Amino acid sequence: MSVILNDVRRGAYLDSVALMRVARTLSGLPGVEEVGLMIGTPANRDILREANVINADGETAGPGDLILAFRAVDQAAADAALAAARQALDQPKQSKGGATAWHPRTIRAAVAEQPDANLALISVPGAFAMAEAHKAIARGLNVMIFSDNIPVAEEVVLKQAAKAAGLLVMGPDCGTAIISGVPLAFANVVPRGDIGIIGASGTGIQEVSCLIARHGHGISHAIGTGGRDLKAEVGGITTLMALDLLAGDDATRHIVLISKPPAAAVAAAVLARVATIGKPVTICFLGGSKVALPPNATAVTTLEAAAAHAVGTSPTASDNAVCPPIPGNGRLIRGLFSGGTLCAEAQIVLMAAGLDVTSNEPVPGAKPPTASKHMLLDLGADDYTQGRPHPMIEPSVRDQSVADALADPNVGVILLDCVLGFGGHMDPADHLAAQIAGLTKGRQDAPLIIASVCGTEADPQGFSRQSAKLREVGVIIAPSNAAAARMAVQALKALLKA
Repeated sequence: MSVILNDVRRGAYLDSVALMRVARTLSGLPGVEEVGLMIGTPANRDILREANVINADGETAGPGDLILAFRAVDQAAADAALAAARQALDQPKQSKGGATAWHPRTIRAAVAEQPDANLALISVPGAFAMAEAHKAIARGLNVMIFSDNIPVAEEVVLKQAAKAAGLLVMGPDCGTAIISGVPLAFANVVPRGDIGIIGASGTGIQEVSCLIARHGHGISHAIGTGGRDLKAEVGGITTLMALDLLAGDDATRHIVLISKPPAAAVAAAVLARVATIGKPVTICFLGGSKVALPPNATAVTTLEAAAAHAVGTSPTASDNAVCPPIPGNGRLIRGLFSGGTLCAEAQIVLMAAGLDVTSNEPVPGAKPPTASKHMLLDLGADDYTQGRPHPMIEPSVRDQSVADALADPNVGVILLDCVLGFGGHMDPADHLAAQIAGLTKGRQDAPLIIASVCGTEADPQGFSRQSAKLREVGVIIAPSNAAAARMAVQALKALLKA
């Protein structure tokens, strides 16, 4: 019978990404069945109950406490996991030079130690994030909020206060930014250049910035806005401020704006502001309808096209690539994405080719997920990650979906993304390649697998190294996410003509 062991740390909260990384390591220990390292909010305790990993000790935790929760095959395995967790959380963190890194406990202490700092990155549970953000703004800091689960009304109040103080708020739920060449949260190592990016999407910024880098160009700044900034309630406060900042930045020649379709009134306000900027602007409202544009703006429909337009080249050179035939008789495309915007872009490409598309995160024109149709899944959406790490942090979150797709005789093509950069798993292709090799060994009718790798050579994981690992197990590597989707369409149409 399994043993459940909980330890509650009173008055402690830690960065959610750091907790996910520690949990990922602990889940691989012998005899450990489930791990949950979470702040003791009511919602998080619900998640731990559903995972059957909380006991009476954990139930006493409050929203200011940290729960270390384990389910293991026996008491010895549970005790070993708890000891390993304590060691991982308590050991001093070392810098590259070997010195112990400094970890301030408050924003006040951080500002006192580094008075020249002008930005605070906040990654604490949503219940605490707004309080910390207001403290940062009161001390004259711009703010990037990685945290989510924050009421939209609180976002509006915060952004209005920051705007009045002349400060920028990126977020909440801002996963990516690059400021003066410094990657923040989930971001890639790209060269400095003269193209500025404003994005409501983390993986959208990552894909565009990496494609720009592969074209031999670079980024001045990439400013994340948070996924709700262009909704009517928020009114595009951060987007409008970001446009003004990049318009006044001498290092920025061209601006790229990426988001899902904004509210109509917000889109009008954004385009009116774009019209006042004396620089060319590329606008990618993924899945949006055509809108009237000012003379200095150009609309594109994909992330790939946005990068290409910004650097002045064609996005369709990869269309001449020859895609191998589908080995079996499967006639469905299954997309399994860790990046939500990459999933959206693939839906747009498939629908542009005349295919009926379904998804758990459908863009306009797509339908709810249906396994008997072409289905593209965002596996980083809340319904897949509640209580578990994001697939960019822990690739095994995608394992069951990959296994199901490979076992389905109706699936002819599987689309995958592999997202590199800071914050993510250090070797996602290795895990994915091992699973694919094990499940396709000896099969002559396995689905065609096409993947895109979002990253650069300078990323910690290395673009070429990750691509090579996937190629070794028969995965076709496309030059972009949109190109991968087009190759899937090409393969399907060739099968239907045969």
